[in-house]
Amino acid sequence: MDISVVIPLFNEEESLPELYSWIERVMAASGLSFEVIFVNDGSTDGSWNVIKKLSDESEHVKGIKFRRNYGKSPALYCGFKEAQGDVVITMDADLQDSPDEIPALYHMIKDEGYDLVSGYKKKRYDPLSKTIPTKLFNATARKISGIHNLHDFNCGLKAYRRDVVKNIEVYGEMHRYIPYLAKNAGFTKIGEKVVHHQARKYGKSKFGLNRFFNGYLDLITLWFLSNFGKKPMHVFGFLGSIVFLIGLVAVMIIGADKLWSLYHGVPQRLITESPYFYISLTMMMIGTQLFLAGFIGDLVSRSSLNRNDYQIETTLKCDNIEKKNS
Repeated sequence: MDISVVIPLFNEEESLPELYSWIERVMAASGLSFEVIFVNDGSTDGSWNVIKKLSDESEHVKGIKFRRNYGKSPALYCGFKEAQGDVVITMDADLQDSPDEIPALYHMIKDEGYDLVSGYKKKRYDPLSKTIPTKLFNATARKISGIHNLHDFNCGLKAYRRDVVKNIEVYGEMHRYIPYLAKNAGFTKIGEKVVHHQARKYGKSKFGLNRFFNGYLDLITLWFLSNFGKKPMHVFGFLGSIVFLIGLVAVMIIGADKLWSLYHGVPQRLITESPYFYISLTMMMIGTQLFLAGFIGDLVSRSSLNRNDYQIETTLKCDNIEKKNS
């Protein structure tokens, strides 16, 4: 099969028939074999009935129904598990993503060798309250992830080589950072294509401004896990040692100053009356806690069943070597 189109949705019953009809026309014109996987993320309207009707009418339609609303990342994760196409396309169900872009995205993966191609809605039909935070968010994501050629990390319209979606785990709200997840998994040929953005035709947006705040928190989490997930002692232990040593040196200076004053008979107040004494002790305690946090985190990491999970692309004669050794 050439293409799997994965479409997560929540309360989009009005747009689904038009969306699938559009996809079907594009696939027929391009001569590509395809499947469409609708993932119903706990919709409370008639979305699932529409999906069942489309599935009855077409052999290309598959459906997954969640018992309740889990979010876009779980929907993509389950859709990726079911996808069988050589190229996997993701798009939103609200008709803001154009299916006309699918053939070009497919050829960028198959013919130009990209692992992942992300859409870039250069001209958007969104209010400034949404576009300005989006620009700031994407600038931060580019800086932290090191993927400098992407302008729109959160664009729902993306194309993937099948190996990519089978080797990344999309969880929580990490769908915003799938390019970063792919890069961490060793898929480094990541491209971008300017795509057409359409104004929403039915319903209303399901995302609020809180997604920007949550997005920054998720980005920090992903950055930390990708850099220190298997070696937390390297960051917490280092910071804890530095903070502890600064506090220790400060206490020694305060003590030495007190001894010097006593030796020369210079009147001086008690050490315990100095605020610097308590600041120094606090730094030593914080440093110790940071060090212990890193130590405990290292123990947890070493005990993890996934501690030796690595992205292996291919092997040569490994089976024969194992048989000889046995």
